[in-house]
Amino acid sequence: MNIKAIVKKAGPYVYIVPAMAIFSVFLFFPFFKTIYLSLYKTNKMGQAKVFAGLMNYTDLLKSPSFFNSLMVTAVFVLIVVSVSMLLGLVAAVLCSKTFPGIRIFSTAYALPMAIASSSAAMIFKIMLHPSIGIVNKVLGLNINWISDPKYALVCVALLTAWLNSGINFLYFSAGLSNIDETIYERASVDGANAVQKFFRLTLPGLSPIMFYTLVVNIIQAFQSFGQVKVLTLGGPGESTNLIVYSIYRDAFFNYRFGSAAAQSVLLFIIIMILTLCMFRMEKKGVSY
Repeated sequence: MNIKAIVKKAGPYVYIVPAMAIFSVFLFFPFFKTIYLSLYKTNKMGQAKVFAGLMNYTDLLKSPSFFNSLMVTAVFVLIVVSVSMLLGLVAAVLCSKTFPGIRIFSTAYALPMAIASSSAAMIFKIMLHPSIGIVNKVLGLNINWISDPKYALVCVALLTAWLNSGINFLYFSAGLSNIDETIYERASVDGANAVQKFFRLTLPGLSPIMFYTLVVNIIQAFQSFGQVKVLTLGGPGESTNLIVYSIYRDAFFNYRFGSAAAQSVLLFIIIMILTLCMFRMEKKGVSY
């Protein structure tokens, strides 16, 4: 094989070298370093000192706090995903028809995706303040929303759902634009009403984008951090101690980097298993 043939064959691989270099530095190296640290006891600087094997994992599996974080995270993800997808879908359906001011409404519905979670959390914190917050004043209540274990998790979840609804609106809007309008015309001729059209035509037509949105929303919900950091710091008690915040607290407050790394690995495994299960179920519920 001559040099020209070798260069021609290697050419495509040269183009991916920059991308692979970036992935190696910012993705692959941290990933394997996390697995490495999860097998060690570390000092306060996060340096591996004593090999512990699977001790960090066994300690987590015996920890009531860790299982509480898992349960809290599961409830949080369920609320965030269901509410954010519902908001995005309803907004997309409302804006699927042309009417005066459609661009203003579309911009308003998509706006949450452009707002930083920490900024939104600060505004939300003022709105939920027990004495000066607009929520209590409008509803005529006197509830300390983010300091009450009954309401804190729901408040953080609803804020996160609203923040995620903007990108969901764009996904669903794109999906609706790809549905052939003629099928609605034929359905109208056959006597179908608006509800029948939505459940028999719109939802099946959106099933591919709904599946993609579901996967993305679940992954994003598991990674929520800024809202908890600003609003509740994992409290009151451990009612909003999501697993990502638990990792942060273990690493940067308790200086237990090995335990935090083990939690990160377990979180990765949980998300991977959920994603694989959803892809296995895709063939049954998604029609292309």
